[in-house]
Amino acid sequence: MAMMSERTTFLLGTLGGVLAGAGAVVYLVAPERTGIIAGVEGLAAVCLTVFLVAHYEMFREISARRSTRLGLNSLLLVVLFATILGIINFLAARHNVRWDFSETKRFTLAPQTARLLRELPREVKVTVFAGDQGPARAAYRDLLDNYQARTARLTVDYVDPEKKPGVARQFGITRPDTAVLASGKQETRITSATEQELTNALIRVTKDDKKALYFLTGHAEHLLEETDKGGYSFLKEALERQGYVTRSLSLYASKTIPPSASVLVLGGPQKAVSPEEQALLADYVRKGGRLLVLLDPGSRAGLESALANWGLQADNRTVLDTQTIMGGDLTMPVVNSYGTHEITQDLGQVFTMFPHARPVVFLDSKAKEWAFHPLAKSSARSWGRSGEVTTDGSPPRDFDPKSDQSGPLTLAGLVVSRTNPAENARPPAVLFIGDSDFASNTYLDFSGNADFILHVVAWLAEEKDLVSIAPKDGSSGTFLLTVAQSNALFAIQVLGLPSSFLAAGLAVWRRRRRL
Repeated sequence: MAMMSERTTFLLGTLGGVLAGAGAVVYLVAPERTGIIAGVEGLAAVCLTVFLVAHYEMFREISARRSTRLGLNSLLLVVLFATILGIINFLAARHNVRWDFSETKRFTLAPQTARLLRELPREVKVTVFAGDQGPARAAYRDLLDNYQARTARLTVDYVDPEKKPGVARQFGITRPDTAVLASGKQETRITSATEQELTNALIRVTKDDKKALYFLTGHAEHLLEETDKGGYSFLKEALERQGYVTRSLSLYASKTIPPSASVLVLGGPQKAVSPEEQALLADYVRKGGRLLVLLDPGSRAGLESALANWGLQADNRTVLDTQTIMGGDLTMPVVNSYGTHEITQDLGQVFTMFPHARPVVFLDSKAKEWAFHPLAKSSARSWGRSGEVTTDGSPPRDFDPKSDQSGPLTLAGLVVSRTNPAENARPPAVLFIGDSDFASNTYLDFSGNADFILHVVAWLAEEKDLVSIAPKDGSSGTFLLTVAQSNALFAIQVLGLPSSFLAAGLAVWRRRRRL
């Protein structure tokens, strides 16, 4: 501060006081201008701090005089300190920073959630109906506080339904620990304080339209209403929780594809798809449609020519992989190698299991018409085998370099048309997965299976915000210490810290006695 003149520092002090007052006025008039308020108050704190440091000796000398010890100068010094601390406290309250030091990062929001909160399009009101002292209230508060720290467009009210039954009846609350989200004309509810539920509820409530997904029937596909192991009822529930409308569609009966179809799904056909139906699919894709094909090894759907028109080949081999779940068969490859694409960018190292898969191959002859994006690959220890593969140990399970294709092999791939679509039209796209069972009721809950299929559907439907977030591990770990570490902690916490404070207190007391 020696380089600054006294006049300059006095001007900075005056400017700091003016800015502090101006920031308070802006906060009272337009509290939503958080950026301006933070900038003005932060600059005020800097100016006042510089002034205080530059003139600290003067304040100390004046305050030490008996005549002014209880006078105006001391009061001014206290006011100045209080102003600086008040500004810092205000900025900390409005722009708090959180650190998550937990081992599993259970308090850190997923990248999808952070992106959504930064781009939240409109105001959302959340009303939580839970008992004041209940664990659900605390869970909701912890989660929503984390969300509110990232956006100013989220307001939260907490209501105890036992103390305010009229409010609960007004909202039609029939289940305890329910949170109601409202935005515009949209309203949705969640009954568990999890990041995935809350994030997807925010997405649903800030959108005024719902995308329709049509699942084709008539060829022995997995059915949406089927609740047994091979059905897609769990997938249907997961999609509808994310705000989609799911419908079954028989092209044999309707002879047409509804214009409202955002995505058409062919989920594991085992019987032949007629030439007329294939012509409808080709026309749908040509006009900018999005088609998801899940095709198992040994399928008799007869889609080879249709897939070839899109640059895809359904390899008749079965993928065998030594990277599988413990006790699992070689025909159940576990994938943690994903391509570089928006669909897979948030999957990280989650595992996706394809219980009976065929390789997906792109035809280089179609490279000028279609851009190919491999999405999931088996491990380097995998291979593709021709012919029927059983799980009882025959035929031989070892890799045969003469007849088998060595891995890694692509299990899921996306082709997007290279032709420029008309204005405001989306480019045609076909996503081909060499297995349909991974999305069935049996396997959907395995690790990243739900994540993968939901990310696929979200991209095809141009609902890239909808996410599937793996639940955080809430278990508490055991903190194990060696004898030396335990003794060190005891010495620091039980002996060292109290002793240091006691010594500091004695030193201050002795110094004061000498004055």
